[in-house]
Order: sequence, then C-alpha cells, then structure tokens
Amino acid sequence: MDPDLSQLDSLLAETGADAYCIDADSADSNQLYLSGFDAPDPFFTAYTGDSLAVLVSGLEYGRASKESRADTVARLAEYDHYERVDEYGEAEGTARTYATFLADLDAESVLVPDRFPVGVADGLRDRGVDVGVDHDDVVEMVRATKTPEEVDHVKRAQDANEAAMGAAEELIRAADVDADGTLVVEGDPLTSERVQEEIEVTLLRHGCSLDETIVACGADAADPHDRGSGPLSANETIIIDIFPRGKASKYHADMTRTFVKGEASEEVRRRFEVTHRALEAAFDALEPGATGADVHDAVCDLYEEEGYETLRSDSTTETGFIHSTGHGVGLDVHEAPGLNPRGGELKPGHVVTIEPGLYDPEVGGVRIEDIAVVTEDGYENFTDYPVELELE
Repeated sequence: MDPDLSQLDSLLAETGADAYCIDADSADSNQLYLSGFDAPDPFFTAYTGDSLAVLVSGLEYGRASKESRADTVARLAEYDHYERVDEYGEAEGTARTYATFLADLDAESVLVPDRFPVGVADGLRDRGVDVGVDHDDVVEMVRATKTPEEVDHVKRAQDANEAAMGAAEELIRAADVDADGTLVVEGDPLTSERVQEEIEVTLLRHGCSLDETIVACGADAADPHDRGSGPLSANETIIIDIFPRGKASKYHADMTRTFVKGEASEEVRRRFEVTHRALEAAFDALEPGATGADVHDAVCDLYEEEGYETLRSDSTTETGFIHSTGHGVGLDVHEAPGLNPRGGELKPGHVVTIEPGLYDPEVGGVRIEDIAVVTEDGYENFTDYPVELELE
C-alpha cells in the first residue's frame, strides 16, 4: 500500500517548490519511506507531487526498478556523473549531476529536510537551484500515521519481541542464587550480556534483529538508557527493554518489563504497583483527539499524587519520573508523535509506546512499557505479555 502523501503535496503547494528531495541511504527512514527502496549507499530521490523519481548507481538500478515506488528510475551514468566527478571533483560533480536530473523534472526550486547534506545543498544553489529547508520534517509527520499494513508490520515485530522477552525471563527465572546474591546458570554468573545474547538469538529466529537492548540491574537500572553490564543480582530490579526491527519489513516494536529474581523490597513493590497504575492511567487518556501532553499529564498526575518527583514538578530532579511517557514507533524506534509536555494531537493510525517509570540509584529502576495503536474510538494494545515483578 502506497503512503498518503497529501501533506507533502500541500507543503509543495504552499511553498511553491517544484520537488521535495532527499539525498541519503535507506538508513534514513524518510528516504526509505518516500522512495520505498532499501539501499546501503546514498541515492537521490525527488518527489514532485505528480511523480517520484530516483537517481541511483548502476549497481542498484535493477533492484530500484523492481522494488522502489519510483515512477522514474535513472542511473548516474546516464548523466555522465563519473566524468563530471573526474572533471570537477566529488562535491561539484555530484551537484552538477543532481542539478541536471532536477532540470529533467522541471524542478527549479526544491525543499529538503533539515539533515540534507549541506555541501550538496550549496552545490545545487551554485547551479541555480533554489533550495529551501523543511524545518517541520513533514515526511516524518506523514510517517506517523500508519496504514493497516504498517500496523501489521509492528504487530509482527511485537510478537517476536514477546518471544524474546519470554526467553530472557525464563533464563532469569531458572537461575540459581550464589552465596553473595549473584545469579548463576550452570555454574557461571548470569550477566546482562548473556541475557542480551539470548534475546538477540530469539529475535533472529523470529525474523527480527536489533543493534542493542537493555538488560540493566540495580543501580544501572536507575539510568533509563543504561544498557547494563556484568553479573545480575537477586532481590534487585532488572529492567529489560527490547526494541527489535523486522528484518523484512524494517518496522520496530518496543516493550519493557521489570523483574526481580527473589524478593523485592517493599519500596520496589510500591513503585512497581504505582507504575502499573500509571500505565493504566495513560491508556485511559489515550484516544483520538487527545494530545500527547494529555497522556503525559495523566502519568505525572498519578506519580505526583503518590509523592514521587516528576520533571513536571521539578525540572532538575534526577530521581522519580525523569523521561517522557512515550513515543511513536515505526521505521524508527523513536519517532512522532511524542507523549510528552509538547505532544500534539493524537490521530487514528498513530502507533505509540506507553512507558512510565521511576528511578533512584538507592532503590533501582522500575519501568513498564506496552505498545498500541490509536484507533477511531480509542486504542488497540498490541502487547500480550504479563506484568509480573517477582520471579521465583
């Protein structure tokens, strides 16, 4: 299913630009989304509203012709690109090639994203192309509203995510406890790295991959983005945050659970119970027409009522609830919309995480995260994984 690019059409009409251009490889999610083409090397995409054109190397021409969304696929060699580079150097030669390509599209003025290469932009301007900047990142705004096909991609990644979380939980649950409180499996300390390996292997078996994941214990778990390292301990919180990407679809999922192998302290139990209620409060506020700020406020309200600091109550606090409530998920694991103090209106098709948490190095960290899509009348939670603290 092709994306709805009406917002991008409106932007071109409002600004009078002839085309929207991206120069990047497919690791740039806007490039992958707009072109529909997955390539490891940079290529040039121009969307005019009436048509989509890509300019690629000869190596990628065959695949781009078959796989991309482009109406026109051109090769660099067709524009004497390599001769231009030999004569003028890489930067100017590339600018001359792109300018000629745009001239064939009757594109005298273009819009580019904030992170468009500045050297290419300057080179195009030197060739007489009017280059403006899209500071609002309209392509990401378009990406935020998922099609049913995209929603299904996220669901399948979440299925793999839950299999990986199950493997991690089982490894921790089966561990013995050494005399010093260290978790042990088959005589060796159970480390964050060993659990991360189990997660990665399980994800690969389910058609997903990830660059890194979080398995953080004790004081490490009190830093929301500490990846964790070294031996895991009994009776301390272990945060596991997994955000895999489907190898075929390129879409992510995201989920977090907090476990204690053994017995949690009374304060940890309280923080876990309050965080679970914060998760429910956020979902109660999640609906079309609400804002990301509304959902975030619902979490802050509950935490503050229970006596915990938030960044809303104290912008300098280093303990308590010290991040936003959630974020969009899709081709990027963090994308629009945001569930934070600046979060805008939520619409059907927005896929978001809800991830309240409490952090204190003296206590550890607690975070619970589910993923859901906003629907016409509320939301659908994709997450079907139990919320359980203590593992025997």
